[in-house]
Amino acid sequence: MKRQGWQPLAEIGDSAAAGVEPALMGLGPIASTERLLQRGGFTLNDFDIIEINEAFASQVLAALKHWRIGANDARVNPNGGAIALGHPLGMSGARLVLSAALELRDQQANNALVTMCVGVGQGLSLNLKAV
Repeated sequence: MKRQGWQPLAEIGDSAAAGVEPALMGLGPIASTERLLQRGGFTLNDFDIIEINEAFASQVLAALKHWRIGANDARVNPNGGAIALGHPLGMSGARLVLSAALELRDQQANNALVTMCVGVGQGLSLNLKAV
């Protein structure tokens, strides 16, 4: 990056993975986000942006209900989620991270939560920080 004169948009602060029973597929982000929050000493209020992959609308609504975040909270998927933008096989995580990094820059914000479910009950969560 230095040789090209490029500047990073954001940096990874921390990440967490977790799993739930396979029958609860889609709820993995709840467990991975709780692990991320505990490890980093965060609360959800510390995040200016929350990018959550919409594998299914009901999955996102269940996570938001668990976190006590309203479905219309402006921090959540500010440019739309995967249902609107697409769910590109094999690169949804990259799309989520880039969307969050661009929002950090555009909103001059500090922290983003990026989270997604993965098949058979897995969840991934990431704290993306502005640079």
